[in-house]
Amino acid sequence: MSKASKPQTFESALAELENIVSSMEAGQLPLEQLLSAYKRGAELLQFCQQALRDAQQEVRILEAGSLKSLPAAEADIPSANNN
Repeated sequence: MSKASKPQTFESALAELENIVSSMEAGQLPLEQLLSAYKRGAELLQFCQQALRDAQQEVRILEAGSLKSLPAAEADIPSANNN
């Protein structure tokens, strides 16, 4: 199977996971390799899920910062009633 090291990026983990799924779906792996592939796939899935959770949290933080600064930005915009 592939290297058993921690993936460097979400994209590399996802690509490796897709390759594992393809090889498992082909049905040509001996039982020992199948179990090894399943284990590696579970590790990659966990890595990808954590990367997605981290990205979601970062988006929430960025959105929270944007929403806090929105009222200040609106104060600079003259309203239609202030003619």
